[in-house]
Order: sequence, then C-alpha cells, then structure tokens
Amino acid sequence: MSDDPAQDSKLTRSKRRWAEEGKFLTGRAARQEAERLPPGQHLVKNWPVLDLGSQPQINLSSWRLDIVGLVDNPISLNWEAFKALTQSSLTTDIHCVTTWSRYDNRWDGVTTQDLLDLVMPKDNAHYVMLTSFDGYTTNLPLADFAAEDAILATAWEGTSLTREHGGPMRLVVPHLYFWKSAKWLNRIEFLERDKAGFWEKNGYHMRGDPWSEERYS
Repeated sequence: MSDDPAQDSKLTRSKRRWAEEGKFLTGRAARQEAERLPPGQHLVKNWPVLDLGSQPQINLSSWRLDIVGLVDNPISLNWEAFKALTQSSLTTDIHCVTTWSRYDNRWDGVTTQDLLDLVMPKDNAHYVMLTSFDGYTTNLPLADFAAEDAILATAWEGTSLTREHGGPMRLVVPHLYFWKSAKWLNRIEFLERDKAGFWEKNGYHMRGDPWSEERYS
C-alpha cells in the first residue's frame, strides 16, 4: 500500500480489487476480422477522467521531457524544443481497462517514431519505463512504444490537452489499454529488461492488449 494519499484513492483501491477479482473479463481472447470494439468494452461519447487522485499543475516555463537510458543521444527537452520537433496529427481509438472505449480521437503532437529517430535506441534497448510529473509509472515493450500510431500528444480534437487529461503532454498508445498511455509525461527511460510500473505492481498486466483482454496479471 502506498504512503502517498494520491496513490491510495478510492479508484486506486477499487482497481486493485478488480485485479484480484478478475472483474470485467469475458473470456473472449481472439479478435474477430473487421471487429473494432475489443471484448468487454462499451462505447462512450464523452472522455472520462481517471487518475491517481491528483492532477499536477505544470508550468510550461519549467516543463521538461528527459529521454535517458539505452539511447545514443540522451536529451532533455524544454517546451519550446519539444514543440520545435516535427509535429503530426493522428486519429485513433481509446480503450480503457475500466471497459469504456471512444472512437476517432484526433491527436496532435510528436510521433514516437520521430522521437526514436532523434534519440536512437541502442541495440540492447527492448523496453521503456515512462514516468509522469505526479510520480506515476508504466512500462512498455519498445515495439509497442514505437507503433506507427503512437504519439506524444499535446492537443485533442484541435485544442490543447487540458490538465485533467494529461496536458500539456501525454503519451497515446492506442492499441493498448489506456493506462499505458501515461499522462503528464516527463521521463522516458530505455531499458534492456522489463520492469513493472505502478499499476503493473498492483495486479495489472505487464502489456495490456485489449484484444486479448490482458487486463490483469
């Protein structure tokens, strides 16, 4: 149990219990051809807000993104330098482990592939650990982080990301459950071996593929 009250919120305690109980699992493990909604999910039109109980206040003047670990070109970007990188727009779906999905979200930001071209991961880099301004962590295989539709998003539907949704910048990896898309991202560490993040230490799956219902460990 965390000593941080923000990491011991009612939602956090509920999600730990869901992991213990296997809540929401349907047993459907295979994706059907042309199927868009993963098993156990339902569509919403709004965008629900989920966090660890706190939303950090981040000033753009002090914002930084550190890329460290097994890369040829470790870098620390301020907001101006990040916004000077190649900017892209992508439209993707969201699938949250709490069973809601939302179709056709338009994101603006820096694709992870463009970031990888900048920092150049070493041959022995196979995973990334993501850390956020609120202390949240989550892990990803490098292959998932490098997906062609993954983006470090600064805007949603043409408007700057709000604080409650992870602004000024969050990761979006649409083919995995959304807890893998860290809000308020400020550090990306490239690793040789996988390491569990916050929810992964609390009963959630190390990868989180919605189509295989990888909700829990």
